[in-house]
Amino acid sequence: MAEEEHAIAGLSQALQGLTAKDFQEFKTKLWEVQVEGGWNIPKDLLEKATQPCTLASCMGRNYGEEAAMDVAIGVLEEINQRDLAEELLDEKVKEYKQRYREHVVQKFLWYNEVDSCPEEKLSISSRYTTLSIARKPWRKHGGEHEAVASSHGCANSSNGPASTMVTAQTLFKPNKDGQTPQVVVLVGAPGMGKTMTVRKVMVEWAEGILYKQFDYIFCMDCKDLALTKEVSVVDLVSKCCPHRRTPGKVLDDQKKILFIFDGFDALGFSLIQSEDELSSDPREVKPLETIMMSLLKKTVLPESSLLITTRPTALQSLERCLEGECQAEILGFPAASRQEFFHRYFENNNEAAAAFRFARGNEVLYSLCCIPIMSWMVCTILEGELYKKKNLIECSKTTTQVTMSYLSWLMKCRGRDNLQDLQRFLLKLCSLAADGIWKHKVHFEEKEIKEHGLDQSDLLPLFLNEKISKKSVAHGNVYSFTHLHLQELFAAMFYVLEDEEQTVKHSGALWKDLNVVLENYSKSRKDLNFMVRFLFGLESQKSIEYADEAIGCRISPRARGDMLRWLQTRHGDISQPGQVLKVSELDTFHFLFEMNEKSFTRSALGGFTDIDLQNIRLTFYDQMALSSCIRQWDELGCVTLRGCSFELQDPREEVPRSGASGAGEHPCPHEEPHAPIQPLCRALQHPGSHLRVLRLRWCQLAESCCAELGVLLAQHPSLTQLELGDGALGDAAVRLLCQGLRQPSCHLRVLR
Repeated sequence: MAEEEHAIAGLSQALQGLTAKDFQEFKTKLWEVQVEGGWNIPKDLLEKATQPCTLASCMGRNYGEEAAMDVAIGVLEEINQRDLAEELLDEKVKEYKQRYREHVVQKFLWYNEVDSCPEEKLSISSRYTTLSIARKPWRKHGGEHEAVASSHGCANSSNGPASTMVTAQTLFKPNKDGQTPQVVVLVGAPGMGKTMTVRKVMVEWAEGILYKQFDYIFCMDCKDLALTKEVSVVDLVSKCCPHRRTPGKVLDDQKKILFIFDGFDALGFSLIQSEDELSSDPREVKPLETIMMSLLKKTVLPESSLLITTRPTALQSLERCLEGECQAEILGFPAASRQEFFHRYFENNNEAAAAFRFARGNEVLYSLCCIPIMSWMVCTILEGELYKKKNLIECSKTTTQVTMSYLSWLMKCRGRDNLQDLQRFLLKLCSLAADGIWKHKVHFEEKEIKEHGLDQSDLLPLFLNEKISKKSVAHGNVYSFTHLHLQELFAAMFYVLEDEEQTVKHSGALWKDLNVVLENYSKSRKDLNFMVRFLFGLESQKSIEYADEAIGCRISPRARGDMLRWLQTRHGDISQPGQVLKVSELDTFHFLFEMNEKSFTRSALGGFTDIDLQNIRLTFYDQMALSSCIRQWDELGCVTLRGCSFELQDPREEVPRSGASGAGEHPCPHEEPHAPIQPLCRALQHPGSHLRVLRLRWCQLAESCCAELGVLLAQHPSLTQLELGDGALGDAAVRLLCQGLRQPSCHLRVLR
């Protein structure tokens, strides 16, 4: 209402600039005006409107504010009052700019997360987290330079000496040479945050925070545009405007216009057209691809700016149209942003700290959290675990299950059409991944992609990043998996996925012999650790069912027997009677934790009675894996940890206060361990435990650890020997131990 009053006031002021004669002529012409969808002002009302303010109000009531301005401008031009018409048009455009910004905020500020209910909307301002973005000049195809390399492992991407780190706010800032890019191509793999970045740009521009050099930013979702056959630039702009109406003069000042095309790869354009077919008139209707080419080639609105987001698959087609422009690549979340995202996701700082500590302690998960969609999935899963169990000590979600959720999400990006083609492609992809792991390869040439039958432009970009080779055109492009741990997952899947057909036929193809993997890992290939973890995780019953339901792939359970035999023999010969068998490798517990099946764990540890670990820094996730196995291991009689430390939380990891909105003020029902050793002590108290000896030598136990040990001594029915061997214990720590020793239920006989 205030806007309408302001517009009518502007119209009244313009009419006051007319002489009495011109005012009367204006009224006469006004009575003759034909308004589409409306009607003329009755003649008697016009006669009563003897003052500019009265006439302006009458026009507003009859036509509506926007139409009244249009009618007035038309009539003023007709009676040769062009200066007043120009002033009124300027006033209208000024009003429209503000209204358009408000429209942008309404459209882009709130969004729905993946699989959420329509009414569950989140603010982009509360969730957006800073991304690492590398910018460098566009390089000419086939020349001595190359385009930006897509990152292999997010945090470890090599971007060349010319790269500079930028943010969403600085994409259009001048470079060190003082040149301001007119076109920026923002590249990122699926789930890297391209669309969220666009939303952030739109909202902060509308709020006057950034990109103040632009009067208008028009953002188009290319998925929505894909069905459009013919269109003009004006039509594209209208799709972005309130009520799909574009006032005059909006496109006049080209330098102050930015077009954003989000998800350019969804259009699938080759962008190969004759220059003669391109358009130079914003109102000319032509095929969508021609209009896009015209904007890229700068034959239409040549002084406007462009921001294009795309997956790597569209880079080569874009390269044909663009010369000397800027390309930027989203590398994902840096370390600080991962923690910030967790605190933005959870409403309570204590919950956020617990969830982040869990992820930080899991090397694979934490590394994968550089992919924004992966951070979101981890938070979503851990939120459910906190709701069910009030803590994460007994979290039931393994690394494999979380990563498989990401794989399912990737496949949904493709849709459910031609699911069999996608499954066959996945089998070939797994073969490539395994081949690379064995050969220590993370980059693959184009000929290798073709040899594995992966040269499918609609599927390849979902899983592999593309890099334009600088060696020569003959070598083709170079490809890599979005992250090394994803390559390890696919490599593990190669050995367990059922394949009714031989999908990969090329020289040097791998044999699916799981024992070769396990034997090589035992002997020398410790780099296969995470691949072996994924193998155990994939063979769990939950993973087998999930792969069938969510991905449509069948995992063969036949490998479980080989895995069980390997675990039973790697620490000694269980067939020798009287021999004390010890588990001396921490990775055994991680393998069993990934499998996450009681019966399998009990079979694997049956016959073993001791744990003997040395010089290991036990992360929170290590303790979870160890504790999970101990709870299912009734035969465990002796635990020896020498030179080990218990990590609960890195003291450098402080809770960020910005954007927390006072979340820390609320009490948190999810209590985490107060002592680093608490998960181990609680696990050793499980019903059925026959623990007799506990040795914690040179483990630098804190005072709080002794409190937990005191509780263990007081409650454990069979623990008779405790060896600490740590001269660093103070008087207060000893007193806490003594509290447990005094309890009648304590059966300890030896304390060293």
